[in-house]
Amino acid sequence: MNEKLILLEDVADLGRAGDSVSVSSGYARNFLIPKKLALAASKGAMRQLQARMEKIEAKRKLELEQAQAIAAKIGKAELTIRMKAGEDDQLYGSVTNHAIAAEFEKNGLKVDHHMIVLETPIKALGAYDITVKLHAEIKAQARVWVVRD
Repeated sequence: MNEKLILLEDVADLGRAGDSVSVSSGYARNFLIPKKLALAASKGAMRQLQARMEKIEAKRKLELEQAQAIAAKIGKAELTIRMKAGEDDQLYGSVTNHAIAAEFEKNGLKVDHHMIVLETPIKALGAYDITVKLHAEIKAQARVWVVRD
């Protein structure tokens, strides 16, 4: 059974604030409504949303500007990660998004490991271009060098 809701905040993979969505009643009852991310679709909910839209738009604009500033810094970043490797340049283990996030932090950039997109873990020495998804509209590329420890 589905419920019609109006989103009060942006929800990943569902919609943006102000959107009218139809979700399962369990998702609405257990997640969206208790976290104040959505309200049941009604005239009162629409009035409440209209009152908040100015704040929501200002918040979106600020997040976009911050993401653009961080993307510029990430685009210039070249990270070096030292790993133990065998004779054939294969790593003992792999470089994951956690290791890359830690290296960003060492270089003064706070990047959440969930934002780093790796199709597959890095398992060999070499240079790799990685994508960092900072915002729904902004992605940045960084160069990661994996060298022998």
